[in-house]
Amino acid sequence: MAWHAQLHLDYTQTGTDPASGDPPRTVVRHTHTGPLRILQSLYPEGDAVCHNVLVHPPGGLVGGDVLELDVQANGEAHGLITTPGASRFYRSAGELALQDTRIRLADAARLEWLPAEAIYYDACQAENRLRIELAPDASLMGWDVAALGLPHAGLPFASGTVLQHIEIPGLWLESGRMDAADTRLLHSPLGLAGHNCIATLFFCTGGPLGRARQTAALDAARACIDSHPLAASAGATSPNPQVVVVRVLAPQVEAAMELLRAIRVAWRAELWQLGAGVPRIWAM
Repeated sequence: MAWHAQLHLDYTQTGTDPASGDPPRTVVRHTHTGPLRILQSLYPEGDAVCHNVLVHPPGGLVGGDVLELDVQANGEAHGLITTPGASRFYRSAGELALQDTRIRLADAARLEWLPAEAIYYDACQAENRLRIELAPDASLMGWDVAALGLPHAGLPFASGTVLQHIEIPGLWLESGRMDAADTRLLHSPLGLAGHNCIATLFFCTGGPLGRARQTAALDAARACIDSHPLAASAGATSPNPQVVVVRVLAPQVEAAMELLRAIRVAWRAELWQLGAGVPRIWAM
């Protein structure tokens, strides 16, 4: 039996009326159908940033499953979304397993999209889509981390396909299909060079960053990369004035995630003047 689950998250900021005497606080309202939901909102950084953990009780997707997540934020709300563990796309008899995430940020809203890695098992038929829409003053920091199979457990990605798609309409598009039969892509030095983990970190805004902020973001990312063991297979670039991207190839997820987390902390300080803001669940 296939699962079709939907979750809608709406971040807003309360206490914005000075006459009320209440400090601003980001809150989230949510509705769901099927097995996809968030846990209690947490505020380890204070009221301004609302941390949420996204959970999918079945623990993975098989052929025919569809997960749809719709996130929006308004005003000066700042949401952070992470997950307790990896998303898992299991073997399929032929049907597609789809995870479709849509994010819309209005006004001066901020969002951090920080899920754990997606693991694509042998013989999966998977699509993982992310679409982002940003108002002129909005900004988003996020990542996508893909692990092909579990080679160290003797479960390599020997068959199947994966489509990864990240899009800001009219601004930036990353879309690629990985087929386990495409040895040229997976093993060539011009492709993945035998790496099993592909990670992308991005900072994007609804309007131009400005040369100074763009350069600062690139410099901060490159400083983290240069001092990391993955320096030879990682890089930072800015394809346009509104997007800064870090790409990493790694033999294992842990090293790639360590680098992405370090750059995220540096970007938070440089671009948002915020502390590390580490989600509590990462320490468990």
